Amino acid sequence: MNSATVRNLLVRGMLAGLAAGVLALVVAYFLGESRVDAAIAYEESHAHHHEHGMEAVTRTMQSTGGLATGVLVYGVAFGGIAALAYCFALGRIGRFGPRASALLLSTAGLVAVYLVPFLKYPANPPAVGDADTIGKRTTLYFLMTVLSVLLAVATVILGKRLAPRLGNWNATLAAGAFFVAAVGLAYAFLPAFDEVPKDFSGTLLWQFRLAALAIQVTLWTSFGLVFGELAHRLAAGGTPRVTGQGGEKASAAPAASAAP
Repeated sequence: MNSATVRNLLVRGMLAGLAAGVLALVVAYFLGESRVDAAIAYEESHAHHHEHGMEAVTRTMQSTGGLATGVLVYGVAFGGIAALAYCFALGRIGRFGPRASALLLSTAGLVAVYLVPFLKYPANPPAVGDADTIGKRTTLYFLMTVLSVLLAVATVILGKRLAPRLGNWNATLAAGAFFVAAVGLAYAFLPAFDEVPKDFSGTLLWQFRLAALAIQVTLWTSFGLVFGELAHRLAAGGTPRVTGQGGEKASAAPAASAAP
């Protein structure tokens, strides 16, 4: 793949990331912000000391302009990184077209980058979690993310090496079993945290976590669909076409001359 193609895909990936970010922003605003407000209200009602100084950034600004800036900038950066990963993976994960490759890559990324770490260390709203352990929790979350991505790459390599001996179906099952077992071992050995206050609403906690999951599913899925379509159009536009007289499409391969 030449540099011009990579550059074109990178630009399209950033545009697809922006579009996916807009959709994720809508989900975040309507599903997530009300849960955040409820968690903040709980936190303030249980605070021992209240400071009445002027806020540097108001909650209204956080939930509108701040949220939009964060999600959209993240979407553009995410789209660029995912497009580069697509350039590397294209042709190495099977004989799939651009649209199928983009959707497959985004699904795998959702599982490896977000879902696996989320199941071990789920998102928590404000008022949940000990401030003294935030550094340790953040480190372990990123460690789980790195492990998950490395295991996903190892799973693909293992599946490709087993395919000639076991066949594609059995190789896929064996590689998938390896991934599940390895993730299970990581879950077992990495420490867990249970810092939810006893009187915190369990319903609110799970609504917040489901909203966080919905945002990521929207982001990754919409990116895969939009970027796949853009990559497909780029590939179709780059296919050379030879036309004959009258605009008829001629074959790219030279035709054999007829015998007299």
